[in-house]
Amino acid sequence: MEFHLLPILALISIVVAASHAALPSEVYWNSVLPNTPMPKSIRDILRPDVTDDKSTSVNVGKGGVNVNAGKGKQGGGTTVVVGKGSGVNVHAGQGKSGGGTNVGVRKGGVSVNTGHKKQNVYVGPFLYKYAASEDQVHDDRSVAIFFLEKNMQPGTKMELNFKSDQNLAAFLPRQISNSIPFSSDKIPQILNHFSVNPDSEEAETIKETIKECEQPGIKGEEKYCATSLESMIDFSTSKLGKSVQVVSTEVEKETQKQEYTITSGVKKLAGDKAVVCHKQNYPYAVFYCHKTDTTRAYMIPLVGADGSKVKAVAVCHTDTSAWNSKHLAFQVLKVKPGTLPVCHFLPQDHVVWVPK
Repeated sequence: MEFHLLPILALISIVVAASHAALPSEVYWNSVLPNTPMPKSIRDILRPDVTDDKSTSVNVGKGGVNVNAGKGKQGGGTTVVVGKGSGVNVHAGQGKSGGGTNVGVRKGGVSVNTGHKKQNVYVGPFLYKYAASEDQVHDDRSVAIFFLEKNMQPGTKMELNFKSDQNLAAFLPRQISNSIPFSSDKIPQILNHFSVNPDSEEAETIKETIKECEQPGIKGEEKYCATSLESMIDFSTSKLGKSVQVVSTEVEKETQKQEYTITSGVKKLAGDKAVVCHKQNYPYAVFYCHKTDTTRAYMIPLVGADGSKVKAVAVCHTDTSAWNSKHLAFQVLKVKPGTLPVCHFLPQDHVVWVPK
């Protein structure tokens, strides 16, 4: 699958010229939030450790500009590197297989990966105005994340799965993401930009993500889709101020589904309002962020049956009266909207912002 690299390459050159190490998004974080540590989940999305070499990639690092799409039995790709150094090198080719569509930032720079791997389109469990699908009701991972606040006690046991999903898309600097259309009336241009077949599952994923971003929030919810870390920072600080704590779930090691036990040390984070940002399926990192004043956030220490530890972030919603009555949480917990606080754990690549 061909990816149109030159417009992105030109913008990357402008954004990261004279940058030795810090990416534009990191610089912006440090300027706006100098006293707020960046959580691991955001660091990983900015600088993934591994880039799939079977795909198309754009990298901003220390080695100048390099575009390379090689041939190989396992697939080729295109690589563009912009950063310290000079010169441009382009080499195109094609391999026999491809990976999924992915745009991201790895250690050393920005990466864009494009391939043919299909992914299912479904409504995520964190969109509260929708009824659960049959697939969700029978999905162990989706079902297991929900629990009642009254059960958040040391000794409580839960069957959980903290294995990462395959959403490897990473942040683009705002100057680049703002140059790429992101609206329903620009779908043809977007699909063409990423060389996505209009009849593919990837195309449906793109359409659904944009459609949901454009829908109004439920009562009491202020929502926003952040297409860059900079825009996530701006939205969150506009709602909470700049004295904030930003947290995400941290897993000692990934495991299959197993029994976890809540240990001592459950900590409620400050205030009853928060901005929670959920990563969406999209070619580059897009987060569905929403702010409510009826949310309590917690840090919950867990120990798995195999001894592995998790610092889990959980969010409890104290007013669910505006949720769809057939939402997954109600079907799992056997409660009705607006009765008991509904809580859920957050995956590793989701983020919670709270006032300090």
